[in-house]
Amino acid sequence: MLSAEFACPPTRWSSDDALIVVHGTRAVAASIGAGLMLLMLPVLAQSPKVGDAPEARNMRLVGYNDLHARSAYQPTIHHQGDRYIAYVGHHGGTVDVPKPMNRLTGQPEYSGTSIVDVSDPAQPRYLAHIPGLPGESEQGGAQMVRVCDGKTLPNADASKTYMLRVFGGRAHEMWDVTDPANPTLVTTIVQGLKDTHKSWWECDTGIAYLVSGVEGWRVRRMTQVFDLSDPSKPVHIRDFGLVGQEPGSTGTVPTE
Repeated sequence: MLSAEFACPPTRWSSDDALIVVHGTRAVAASIGAGLMLLMLPVLAQSPKVGDAPEARNMRLVGYNDLHARSAYQPTIHHQGDRYIAYVGHHGGTVDVPKPMNRLTGQPEYSGTSIVDVSDPAQPRYLAHIPGLPGESEQGGAQMVRVCDGKTLPNADASKTYMLRVFGGRAHEMWDVTDPANPTLVTTIVQGLKDTHKSWWECDTGIAYLVSGVEGWRVRRMTQVFDLSDPSKPVHIRDFGLVGQEPGSTGTVPTE
């Protein structure tokens, strides 16, 4: 996790044997500029190497979690009770490591969703991993994730917290993450898809805009609108796309 530390732009530079103040005559400024460029040449000539410390400007690294060596795509940090919980979507595995190890269970699992307590940014605590769709890179995993509290949703159990996620490119799922360390599947909202991508869920209305690839549509992705105000009872409102993308249309297919 990163913590920003902002500062005003410096007006002077100091060293062990000099103090350079940024004002004065044009000649002095030119001399200073030339001197600084000479000092910077060795730095500019250097290239980053594996193992070098991370570079940062106006921020510093305060904590780190390797997510069990899974690539992170979409992180959502949710204020849940008296804690802050990070829900992190993952791509699928790699050819060399198709199923990274879940160190909590000691079992290899297809990458899906990591749940991490980041209440103390200096010491993130890994709570759970939910496996995703088998497959490598964008063919597997569970890249997208959104979270809403039941007390905010119009028709949900006010005592619960819910997570909307994709199951690779094949489905959209709803999970109960009231206890982030023990997530449970509530329902599969829609399945049998050919693709998914970044969806949006309005917590105050419960309306979700799900990016889906529905068989019959003439594009890889379009939009399905669902009422998820009661996460346990998804209601399909409509499918939406550009004219010419819908099933049965003819002519040139508009861009997706």
